[in-house]
Amino acid sequence: MRSVLRVESVARSKLKLILVSILSWTAAGPVLADEARPLLQKYKCYACHADAETKTGPAFVDVAARYRRDPKAGAVLVEAVKDGAHGAGPWHMPPHPEVSDADARIMIRYILSLR
Repeated sequence: MRSVLRVESVARSKLKLILVSILSWTAAGPVLADEARPLLQKYKCYACHADAETKTGPAFVDVAARYRRDPKAGAVLVEAVKDGAHGAGPWHMPPHPEVSDADARIMIRYILSLR
């Protein structure tokens, strides 16, 4: 009887954890966008990129899809922002050393959240 109660208790705890995770992710989404989009405008990222469509640079949703499962994606993309990068197309992204690491991380977290 005790083992059944313990299993039920563990199951309830896991369910609560999942629910809290979902709620915190949902609550953080708009805040992240509200914080990141002004930075993407400030640093003129939207001149070459858009959230959902390819321009001179890839769409941010495509960047997110490419790096979503890469545990090093954050560091790789911060480096690409600061040092520049050359992708598959004819254009390269110029370096942006003026972007602080903190601002780059905010923008990258937002980009990687896109689906």
